[in-house]
Amino acid sequence: MRSVLVVVTRQIGDVLLTTPLIRAARRQWPDARIDVLGLEGTLGMLRGNPDIHTTIAMPMRASPVRWLRLFAGLWRRYDLALVADPGDRAHLIGWVAGRERAGLLAAGGGSHWWKRRALRHAVPLAGDLGDVHVVRERLALLAPWQGHAAPESALVGPSGEALPQALRQRLAPGYVVVHTPSMWRYKQWPPDHFRELIGLLALAGRQVVLTGGPGAGDRETVAAMEGAAPPDQLVDAGVLNFNQVAELLRGAALYIGPDTSVTHLAAACGTPVLAIFGPTNPQRWAPWPADGAQPIRFQRQAPKQSIGQVTLMQATLHCVPCGKAGCEDHRDSRADCLMAITPERVAAQALELLARR
Repeated sequence: MRSVLVVVTRQIGDVLLTTPLIRAARRQWPDARIDVLGLEGTLGMLRGNPDIHTTIAMPMRASPVRWLRLFAGLWRRYDLALVADPGDRAHLIGWVAGRERAGLLAAGGGSHWWKRRALRHAVPLAGDLGDVHVVRERLALLAPWQGHAAPESALVGPSGEALPQALRQRLAPGYVVVHTPSMWRYKQWPPDHFRELIGLLALAGRQVVLTGGPGAGDRETVAAMEGAAPPDQLVDAGVLNFNQVAELLRGAALYIGPDTSVTHLAAACGTPVLAIFGPTNPQRWAPWPADGAQPIRFQRQAPKQSIGQVTLMQATLHCVPCGKAGCEDHRDSRADCLMAITPERVAAQALELLARR
């Protein structure tokens, strides 16, 4: 293959979880041009990635004229398209761009017939309650070209970028990064729980650094932590780009956060991670440890489990994980399993991990 296009038109975390596939493609075809097509606003996770020639950003919504221009520029431009997204849009782009194609197929779905006909190699997804991690599913796209060889599976985080001077001057050795916001309510550990956790970490002598995106929801959740610890022990990192977040994470003694893209980024950076999971199945979506060479297989449910530098905590409710969008199965749903994970329990686990360092 002289040219390969990886199509991943999903969220930021999905883009990062596709980097092992990109790295494996680079190992398979060292001299090939490898490009990545994704949604605008998600490709910052790939900035500085040495395996990629260029990224192609497409809008979430586009006019028919813009779609035609995109398709005209992509038409049969690549020897191979790797469609790392089961959606119709991604498969259509793969068909336009690649002379050969391998792609993911969602569990169920009426559009499979035309997708299968367009693919040389199809990888069926296990679904939210399956036991195959999404990193493994993406790597399986290369199976026809790799045979039985096990591809390297380490994530590749964005390169570091210098932090703002005002932030650097405030950081104390051994700081802990805490990410309080979640995109969806059903993944949100309660803000009051975060406040108690921050207070307990401060009592133990730790400085807490808060991260969050530029959106109003993120800023509101971060602002709600004000006063949870003395000013010198609680730092709002402000709005950073992904490269700066990666730099901040690589200097941290520990990262604590929910099921979100920054948690995956912390794992990719090699930072010790304490992840708080609710309805999501860790066998599919647990943060992928930095050392992808070791056997990585998370349990479906365990109060605490650790692989590599990643420790994951869940509630002990019988329904965990349900694989749904919370108790009411919609994005604004409550999640009783997250409420059940107490700040005291998370703080005790965090201090244990810090003591090992």
